[in-house]
Amino acid sequence: MSPATGQHVSGGVGQPTLRSSRTAIGARRRVTRCAAAGTRRATTVGIRIRKGGATIDELTRRLEFPEGPIAMYDGSVLVVEIEGGTLTRVSPDGTRTVVGQCGGGPNGAAIGPDGHVYVCNDGGLGFTTIDGIRQPFELSADNKGGSIQRVDLTTGVVETVYTHCGDTPILSGNDIVFDTDGGFYFNDTVAGVVYYGRPDGSSIHVAATGVQIPNGLGLSPDQARLYASETYTGRIVYWDVTGVGNLSESFVELYSTEGRHDWDGLAIDSEGNVCAADLQGSGVTVISPEGVVVGKVTVPEHDPFVTNICFGGPDMRTAFITSSGLGRLYSTEWHCPGLRLNYNA
Repeated sequence: MSPATGQHVSGGVGQPTLRSSRTAIGARRRVTRCAAAGTRRATTVGIRIRKGGATIDELTRRLEFPEGPIAMYDGSVLVVEIEGGTLTRVSPDGTRTVVGQCGGGPNGAAIGPDGHVYVCNDGGLGFTTIDGIRQPFELSADNKGGSIQRVDLTTGVVETVYTHCGDTPILSGNDIVFDTDGGFYFNDTVAGVVYYGRPDGSSIHVAATGVQIPNGLGLSPDQARLYASETYTGRIVYWDVTGVGNLSESFVELYSTEGRHDWDGLAIDSEGNVCAADLQGSGVTVISPEGVVVGKVTVPEHDPFVTNICFGGPDMRTAFITSSGLGRLYSTEWHCPGLRLNYNA
């Protein structure tokens, strides 16, 4: 999400590699009732729609601009709610539980080597509703800049790890990914910078510059490439990882729509495909490591703010997709396992 522009930029198709957008050919409504207590918020309606041979389940709705999904071992999914300022757990039955109060605008999230959740915070954005779609349009009045936060999943305690790199403030944290060494890359969307930091707060440095409105981040299966999506250029780019926390001086353009698509967050599957949230496409576009589009997934109800994807389930073949403008979380079967992240909980 870009505070500078007021636009969102972030953090199976029949099997998904083969599916194109189609009108739903079958639908059924599933109703579940869950008692709300404390910070638990109940979902009342789930929808299952079959599109092009793939079933897309609506797990929950009424989320406040969800982003940064993390699939957990217990079957739940963590999301950050940018407008709500929270880290929230969505249980398999759709019940929502607030895990931590992050404040500002939590935008991306990842599990660290200590089992805590690390959150990229953009500082907070103002939202409005246009044609039934919730969307950001300006900086919030109390935006104090971006940060990296640590959330204890057991206690819900939120700590700030970084607000600056040296004397340079983080303007708008967006997405985050951990490497096998236990450090993490994250991007500052407004500054056009990729940073590398240690989760204990001991060090942070600039890993790359020169990207335009960087959004999603992801490491290739062999950890040799760091991918990033640029929202308004329509480019998916990557750097070669040359050492721990070090990237090649310049990036390589993997794929470009020449500005025709607004990319958001991304995830990598086990085949090395870049699965990028496609704002104009209201879904996810799948791009091979060679830069070829090999599939598209479209959510059941049009939303120009489909923002992110992650993989989970017992065999890693379940994709979870955030439909932020409608406040929904979907799941669908993927054609192959997703890439298991370096740290999980």
